[in-house]
Amino acid sequence: MRPEGSWGSVEEILDAATDAETLQTAGVSGARLERIQVDGTALVVKRLDPAADWTMRALGDLSCYTVQLWERGILDRLPACIGQPVVAAGPDPARPPGSRRVALVMQDVSAWLLPDEDAPISEELNQQFLTHMGKLQAAFWDAGPELEVTPPLHRYLMLSPWTAIAEAELGSGHVVPPLIGQGWDRLDEVAPRAAAVVLPLAWDPGRLVEALETTPQTFLHGDWKLFNLGADDEGHTILLDWEMPGRGPGAAELAWYLAINCRRLPITKEACIATYREALESCGVDTEPWWDRQLALALLGGLVQFGWEKCLAGYDDELAWWEEAALRGATEL
Repeated sequence: MRPEGSWGSVEEILDAATDAETLQTAGVSGARLERIQVDGTALVVKRLDPAADWTMRALGDLSCYTVQLWERGILDRLPACIGQPVVAAGPDPARPPGSRRVALVMQDVSAWLLPDEDAPISEELNQQFLTHMGKLQAAFWDAGPELEVTPPLHRYLMLSPWTAIAEAELGSGHVVPPLIGQGWDRLDEVAPRAAAVVLPLAWDPGRLVEALETTPQTFLHGDWKLFNLGADDEGHTILLDWEMPGRGPGAAELAWYLAINCRRLPITKEACIATYREALESCGVDTEPWWDRQLALALLGGLVQFGWEKCLAGYDDELAWWEEAALRGATEL
């Protein structure tokens, strides 16, 4: 692979492309994927359009946060342990008049991505991901406004009852938004103690965001789910889908990782938390002054984001863990 900066613009790459092959829809958001060849090298083109992508709408992303990240050069500042595949980003040259559609051109890293299965990942891989999460955050510790891309409030509203309502009003045919609504409607019945704390914040997370702002801030990828992660032969962590990045509390990234990957974690959540904290400390970040407060608030935020999903299967050990975490976090508001 040639260096990222030598690929040229989106338009130049697409003009030189051959052997275009349409891939399956990316995830559940509605984004479109295509594999192309440029000078004998496979690249992947991802087209994002708020008119078709419910996650962009839910995030209030009308101009593509990933493009903003690219244009600001923030991706060039990632630590060496992180591999990100984007080589060009900008307006889609083939977009129709009036469209906000953008195109991301990426190296084809499919060989290094995790298989889409339900089995737990290895302890070694889990340790790598959490350690590299800590290293990424340490590289941007005490992040300032230059790293503000996705508004923190929007991350907590993306999976809120508002999204289910808005997508229903639009007549959206996507699968996830109705499930979001069904889950939030059930939470009070399935886990009333959790619902009393979490539901008001799901509708209006302002108090939570303000409380987290009083703790140290860093740079977040935003979506450390295993579907977006991989590991190459040299030990780098591959991070895909930089669609909700920006400034925020590091433990919020950890909480998302624990919540969305819960079925595939090879060790306990407590052990994962300890690994992440050790990673920060090993990079010179002093966690003692702020750790308890930020972690408690971030875990509360994890249930504000995923309470709807956690209750769909009824009251189980997973929901019970998050309920207790949310109740502890509520005392820090």
